[in-house]
Amino acid sequence: MLRSFFIFLWIAIITCILYPPAQIASLLPWTKRNVPHLIARFWSKTILWVSGVKVKIIGLENIDSQKPYVFAANHQSQYDIFTLMAYLPVQFKWMAKKSLFYIPILGWGIKACGTIFVDRESPKAAYVALLKALELLKKGYSIVVFPEGTRSYDGTIGSFKSGGVILALRAGVPIVPVTIIGTFEILPRSSKHIKPGAAIIVIDKPIDVTHYTEQDKNTLANLVRERVVKNYEKYKNTRVI
Repeated sequence: MLRSFFIFLWIAIITCILYPPAQIASLLPWTKRNVPHLIARFWSKTILWVSGVKVKIIGLENIDSQKPYVFAANHQSQYDIFTLMAYLPVQFKWMAKKSLFYIPILGWGIKACGTIFVDRESPKAAYVALLKALELLKKGYSIVVFPEGTRSYDGTIGSFKSGGVILALRAGVPIVPVTIIGTFEILPRSSKHIKPGAAIIVIDKPIDVTHYTEQDKNTLANLVRERVVKNYEKYKNTRVI
């Protein structure tokens, strides 16, 4: 537990150091796109390094870093945020539930990453968040969503909600299934004990949504989940060196 305490302390320190410059950079027009993202990537990599977490990414050849996508990933742990932020080499913003903003210290870091917070209790606020995400996709940013809506309680992959699918359909951009493996063992939802370990990110081939309509949203959400689960089973025993 002493080790975990020092890791949480480091997260607090590095977040307090990097949050102000990231916020300032986000307000400057000539740095708005790149600098905050680079700061957030550095923030994430330092946290992974201090935590003793190695990351392997598979399937980068499936995406074009210059094109916008909706990335739909399973949600195993708070360490999903650090692994994707550090190793997904595209300009992206998160869509996440509003309650994440209120996590002490970590919420600042998530905000600095340019997260679009979704208030599930307010349909009007959720619609405003959707419009903001659509605008960012038009500007060339990608969006990352966790279709399960919350972290897994036991490491299994739950059902996928259709919010990310609707976003992809309305924007006319491909949706990319992303599988995260190993982060549950590093920090399970019910634990505050951070263990060193390895994480794997698997990027599947983008799904062209132009052949679907919003009436197909559940079918498409299930297809995304099937690919995520398939890759989880395929790569779960892969060694990370």
